[in-house]
Amino acid sequence: MSPEQIQALAWEKQGGLLPAIVQDAANRRVLMLGYMDRAALDATLATGRVTFFSRSRQRLWMKGETSGDILELVSLEADCDADTLLVQATPRGNTCHLGRKSCFPGAPGDFLAELDALVALRERLRPEGSYTTRLFEGGVRRIAQKVGEEGVETALAAVAEDDNALLGEAADLSFHLMVLLRARGLGWDDVVAILQSRHAVASR
Repeated sequence: MSPEQIQALAWEKQGGLLPAIVQDAANRRVLMLGYMDRAALDATLATGRVTFFSRSRQRLWMKGETSGDILELVSLEADCDADTLLVQATPRGNTCHLGRKSCFPGAPGDFLAELDALVALRERLRPEGSYTTRLFEGGVRRIAQKVGEEGVETALAAVAEDDNALLGEAADLSFHLMVLLRARGLGWDDVVAILQSRHAVASR
């Protein structure tokens, strides 16, 4: 956000404070709502750690300054009226003081993005006893073979079994495809980007 954009924000509407909606950059889940004054916004942009103005304590408050559960800034933008901020962040730990990922227990998120992040973590850490670790250690050719097997099983379920069987096989196929992508250094978001680009072309 440029100095000109910051200056153009509607600071005067709510006594120098702007609501700041924080969203998980990976899975789009709404995490919390806070308030920023000019100093909090400047601190957020300067440090890369989301900082608010605490109305109860009347001071700047960096999320996680005591708990360690910080929010790392990914992006920040204002709405069309320039009086509300949308903060995309990567949470390091739980966001809610009750020990939950979100202050809104029922806030929807992109589960496939969450699963892809977990697969990426498994690929990096290779925890012992994990099925996903065994897949990665088998190499790309073995994972590709599994994807082929699951694809055949999904096709057979579509023509010969009930809906539950088809859904189960489709879930297996999706998971193994996700692992294969990670084994090649790719992610589910790369597939989504291709689909989005094709959709944009088809919608013209």
